[in-house]
Amino acid sequence: MKDDNKLSLWERYITKEIGIEFKACLYFFAILFFYCVYRMLQGSFEAGIAHMAQMIVTCYVIGYIQVYLFGNFDEADSLKTKECIGIIVCTCLYCIVSYIFGWFDGRITVTLIMAAYILITYICVFFIYRSKRRIDDKKLNDELRLFQTEHKKSES
Repeated sequence: MKDDNKLSLWERYITKEIGIEFKACLYFFAILFFYCVYRMLQGSFEAGIAHMAQMIVTCYVIGYIQVYLFGNFDEADSLKTKECIGIIVCTCLYCIVSYIFGWFDGRITVTLIMAAYILITYICVFFIYRSKRRIDDKKLNDELRLFQTEHKKSES
């Protein structure tokens, strides 16, 4: 007999896929912002479509790596060894891809600055997710207390 409170295989899968989709969009925006600032500092107000396509594909691939190999480290409860390794590996992957495809014209300094930027982004996202979980927990606990109070009233 199936427990209705447990998520089905499909529900678990689709939850992970939605999370990866969200991560890809979030990190794509962050990287695209960095790329556009770089381009503007170079005197160009145009961004390469090929570079943007490479960025979004990279964000999806790294999203899968992040979720399936490193346990979704930006949504973890704390940053332990596995999460820190995941952050470093994924940051390095972004930098390697950016260098190979010439997003920053092969400039190592800019690539290293992007690495620092991505590390900061990962840490900020980790704290945002953690804060969101705490707020959601408080809301759920408040709703539970309200429900229990209402339930006790209806029993009386």
